[in-house]
Amino acid sequence: MYRVKKKIVGLLALIMAVTAIPATAFAQYDLSKNTYIDVKKTPSGKTGENITINMVFTNNTGNDLKDVAVRFDRDIPEQEYRATEDAEETTTYTGSVFPFEISSNTFDNKKLGDVKSGSSKTFSLTARIRRDVSEGYYLVPVEVVTDAKKKDDGAHASYEKVNIWITKSSATTSSGANEGTISFELGEGQNTPFGTYPEVMNYSMNVRNSSNLTAFDVNVRMGVNQDSTKFPFDINDGNYTKHFDRIGGGETISIPYSMMIRKDVYSGYYPITFNIEYRDSSDGDIQKSEETFFVKVQNKEKEESTKEFNINDRTKARIVVDGFETNPEKVFAGEEFELILHMKNASESVPASNILFNLESEKVTDSAVFTTDEGSSSVVVNSLGAGQTTDVKVKLRAGAWVDQRTYGLTINEKFDSPEFKNAEEKITVNIPVKQVARLNTGTIDIMPESIAAGSETNIMFPVNNTGKVLLYNVMVAFVGDSIQQSSTYIGNIKPGETGNVDAMITGTTPTADDGKIKILITYEDENGVVSDPIEKEVTLMVTEPEETGADNGNMGEEPVDVQPTGFAKYGKILIPSVVVLLAAGAGAAFFIWKRKKQKKLAAIEEINDEI
Repeated sequence: MYRVKKKIVGLLALIMAVTAIPATAFAQYDLSKNTYIDVKKTPSGKTGENITINMVFTNNTGNDLKDVAVRFDRDIPEQEYRATEDAEETTTYTGSVFPFEISSNTFDNKKLGDVKSGSSKTFSLTARIRRDVSEGYYLVPVEVVTDAKKKDDGAHASYEKVNIWITKSSATTSSGANEGTISFELGEGQNTPFGTYPEVMNYSMNVRNSSNLTAFDVNVRMGVNQDSTKFPFDINDGNYTKHFDRIGGGETISIPYSMMIRKDVYSGYYPITFNIEYRDSSDGDIQKSEETFFVKVQNKEKEESTKEFNINDRTKARIVVDGFETNPEKVFAGEEFELILHMKNASESVPASNILFNLESEKVTDSAVFTTDEGSSSVVVNSLGAGQTTDVKVKLRAGAWVDQRTYGLTINEKFDSPEFKNAEEKITVNIPVKQVARLNTGTIDIMPESIAAGSETNIMFPVNNTGKVLLYNVMVAFVGDSIQQSSTYIGNIKPGETGNVDAMITGTTPTADDGKIKILITYEDENGVVSDPIEKEVTLMVTEPEETGADNGNMGEEPVDVQPTGFAKYGKILIPSVVVLLAAGAGAAFFIWKRKKQKKLAAIEEINDEI
């Protein structure tokens, strides 16, 4: 009896301990009563095709869930296969058959991220339906996991089941062979498009999805080629891709094109390659298909007697640069200019035709120095007789980042002569590119800011070379009505470096205006041409000179004979002596300062001479 009571007491203690554990401790393992997956509309699909199941996950646990993921339950298929192996005969449909083909990513997590309490998130799972299942409803097992950091991990939270409807696909034979692979046919039910130079060729191309499956996110991309023997149209657009959200099985669409026939193309049929990209489901992988479509153009006929150019045979035209010019005359980095090439056929008897001039710029650090803002860097000239000259005009822009120097521009020539076709030559012209000189000044210090006529003040400030070219023979001039005009030589200033101005300015007459003194900065270029002055201003007030000697005191009054006493008695002797001593000291200090100033200027001039 005692043992029974003891067991009852232990059981009661266990029950009390369990009830003391918060409900949230169990919620993190079993969420089946607090979460649910809802399907607004029963999904349907066909055997052998992909099906996408759109669902809504709702969190009613009262707690936020971290790293939620949903996936097809991987345990159900394993149980099904074990049961099938033990069964005497296979059941056609039981309602619990896993209806999808199993691949390496069938059971991957569909990550929903964090789901707050009381909130929902929409998601979808996609799989390909097995070809061997019967028509009917199927319960698809779905597992919810939390703390899913990778594509296949996470802690089990709950199980759900989603009902889907499956029908037999007409593209699947009784033997199970899949005839539903997506493919496309071009140009069905239409004549070969035909065009004549120089008319614009307007035509449409039929594209049929020859399968019974829907193609999603379809891109039909025309393959272009700069070789006129392979592609008969001018390449005027940067992209010849047509996009369609979907093309249903058996559906035919018509794609319109408007193309300009090339001037140098020969008559005949041309195969145009089209690369078609598509998905076999709304979120499937991109698949590719390459198809060919033919067009016919009418232009000049091929010259059968013409042979390829032989580099050792010199009886071909000689096209040279007879000169060139730019507009404007000086080409500055970062600015647009027009290049005018005077091209001459220097041959005395051999003409040239179908001439293509293609301009190729010199490159610096893999970037072209000369580029075109719009249009093309290629120019076509119909013909150029022996001894004739023609002008080739192209608008170019020099890179703003280049250094100031001369850069090469290669003219690649391709032309036909009576005996040869596709003769090729290269000619290079050199175009000087200039950089705009730039400078600025730092803070201008003047000490003192007010002086008497005949006195001096010191003006100091830096001159910074902020451009990419060397500034030669930098000069600074000081101009004003109340000062003695003077100039200071700084010398050469390299790009990114600074020259310092330290000048003494002498006041001549009292200031009669606002006291503005002009500072004019000039420099020379590499050819010795002096720049326009860069003007700065500083304020200096010049006052009347100080009065000294007999002019001070009471003028016009008779002196009073007063006998000095105390300090006054010896003041006439001491004060002049002190004044003389102070003046002598000031003169010595100014002389020492002047000597140091001259040494400093001499050192700066010596450095500039070395530069």
